[in-house]
Amino acid sequence: MLQRCSLHWLSRQPAVVPMTLWWVVALVFGLNLVEVTAADPVAKYKKAVLIHFEGVIMPLSEHAFYRHLERARAAGADLVIVEIDSPGGTVDSSLALANRLLTLKDARTVAFVRKQAISGAAIMALGCDEIIMAPDALIGDAGPIFQDENGMFRHAPEKIRSILAAEVRKLAAATERPEVLAEAMVDAKLEIFQCTQRESGEARLMSTYDLENQGGAALWEQGPLVPETRKDLFLTLNGRRALELKLSEGLAADQIDLIDRYQLTEDPIILETSAVDVAVLILNNPWVSGLLFVVGLIALAIEFSAPGVSLGGLVAGLCFTLFFWSRFLGGTSGWLEVLLFVAGLLFLLAEIFLIPGVGVAGISGVLLLGISVVLANQDYAPLDGFSWQSATSSFWSLLAASVGLLVSGVLFVRYTGRIPVLERFTGGTVTSIASEPAGLLSEASEEAVDPLEVGSYGITISPLRPAGKIMIGDRSVDVVTEGDFVDSGHQVRILKMEGNRVVVRVVDTSP
Repeated sequence: MLQRCSLHWLSRQPAVVPMTLWWVVALVFGLNLVEVTAADPVAKYKKAVLIHFEGVIMPLSEHAFYRHLERARAAGADLVIVEIDSPGGTVDSSLALANRLLTLKDARTVAFVRKQAISGAAIMALGCDEIIMAPDALIGDAGPIFQDENGMFRHAPEKIRSILAAEVRKLAAATERPEVLAEAMVDAKLEIFQCTQRESGEARLMSTYDLENQGGAALWEQGPLVPETRKDLFLTLNGRRALELKLSEGLAADQIDLIDRYQLTEDPIILETSAVDVAVLILNNPWVSGLLFVVGLIALAIEFSAPGVSLGGLVAGLCFTLFFWSRFLGGTSGWLEVLLFVAGLLFLLAEIFLIPGVGVAGISGVLLLGISVVLANQDYAPLDGFSWQSATSSFWSLLAASVGLLVSGVLFVRYTGRIPVLERFTGGTVTSIASEPAGLLSEASEEAVDPLEVGSYGITISPLRPAGKIMIGDRSVDVVTEGDFVDSGHQVRILKMEGNRVVVRVVDTSP
């Protein structure tokens, strides 16, 4: 009866019905619009890239990741998904990665933890705008450790832990995550409680220290202890628990869930390891580095024995360029190491060509070369302490290069009877005693050699640039010009003699 009366009344109100229907339609449409908006909190992205980050975090992987970010920026990506599966690594590299992700302005960053983001990898994930985890994935346990001189791993001192705690709290605050949870990852002594504000009812995770600084029991009611923060435990959470405590922003089992979450119209572009990354990885191997130095030093010795730009000089330049190029891209070398290396070479050149004899310049050159190699093999990381592993790697590289150079020198003397570089130190030809037959040795030792004199003439048998060789009679002499370059076959005259240094001047410009 009520329904009939209502319909009858509406049928007699022609002006009211259309207006009422419009209000009903608008109200229903508005409610649906609000519902759709609430169910769609994630914006759509035009282009997404996926970067796999696996293995130990170290300067090499850190700088390889930077190159991936540059490729993502060049591709115009506005969503960068970093799939992390790492047990951690060096503290400085982990913080550097986190801060690089935090300051990335061209795209939104997402850390997708499918298996584990432990130690430094958890710190790296804190730098992303969002952390998405698989339900059973793990994140946390970021207590700093260091390796002592005996090769044993120990917990870092309180000073290092305090600095790291402040850094991770800063990262959590920048990405609006509970700062106390981030600190609990690096401080095993920190206990966290679920507290409630007495007046407003606001729930917050707080440590005992935070509770005292926020007004204590008068303002906050201390609730139960978060069980994962029991004393002497570094905070470690699985995906479900991290979402519950608001350390992460969501759950995803695989890439399909990520595509659905971010409403991607196409699959993310997967940035694979490039040929440059592979080359840098291979060249940073200690044995490969040692081989580069062996070949480079042998080629350098050959170049010193035959002045002028020859194959030896080109090979040496290529070897040393590859060495420092790989260290540059690996993040362990800068311009300081290159300058030290170049300075070492200049000192050796001065010792060989300008002031022959084993003196200060030669010793300084060798020391500078060794220091440059050691520094190029390791990065200074104040929060990680001294790296015995890097020092050991540098030692083996130098040892391999030294042994290789020694063996090559012995073989060269065995088959040629000459020691090429020492000829430059002595100002004449050094002949290996072991290579001379005993009968000829006595005859050679009794043979008188005419002394060199100022004013003597000779013919260049190698280019003088400005150092090289001339022939005076049957005698080969190492000489140097006043700075001019002279080709082979020209007549020169000795101007002056200073110890083993013989200065000549060209007198005949025609070959």
